[in-house]
Amino acid sequence: MSQIFTVFATNLIIMTESIEKKILLKINGEQDGTLFFSEGFVSLGSGKAISKALERLTEKGAIRRVARGIYAKPQFHALLGELHSSTDEIAQAIAKRDKARIMPTGIYALNALGLSTQVPMNVVYLTDGVARKIKMDRGGRGILFKRVAPKNLASKDEISGLVIQALKIIEKDKVTEEEKAKIIELLRKENVEKLEHDIQLAPEWIRLIMKQALKKN
Repeated sequence: MSQIFTVFATNLIIMTESIEKKILLKINGEQDGTLFFSEGFVSLGSGKAISKALERLTEKGAIRRVARGIYAKPQFHALLGELHSSTDEIAQAIAKRDKARIMPTGIYALNALGLSTQVPMNVVYLTDGVARKIKMDRGGRGILFKRVAPKNLASKDEISGLVIQALKIIEKDKVTEEEKAKIIELLRKENVEKLEHDIQLAPEWIRLIMKQALKKN
């Protein structure tokens, strides 16, 4: 029995080493910092062998594990050292893989618009894809994908979509004149046709603020 196990273990090591080389060959053509998923290598071998190969490559520093099943090709800066993927880069990569639409909400939407300097540990995205929670390996950060009806993701412009989510968090009677001015300034830089479309998606009190961006100075 021990001889059979030894042969099996030896074959697994050989297979893993072969898969390691194939994985490296596949990611070497990508830019530094590129994110990839373990299921992207399913054609190279069994799930167990792929997991072992990724584990070994992580230990060697050839790749970096971002979260369970998510890895990155290391990226370094001459002065800053290793650069890490942002929360949004990770969320966008997951959305691209899942062919889903996403929209940041909560404090993160405020931060993205420059209305807050607070960076939440757990970022919430609305999605028309699968609801899930991703726990990052670094810094204790997390990403929560909250499934919503497609109409909640129907905005054509990224900024106006963020504005709607941000204002919902601030609430109607708590929006300052300074915040309104900042939002209007941002919206005036956007495509008018897309903005007109997205205004119709907002609650009435938010529409009134957004419409001010359509007025000529």
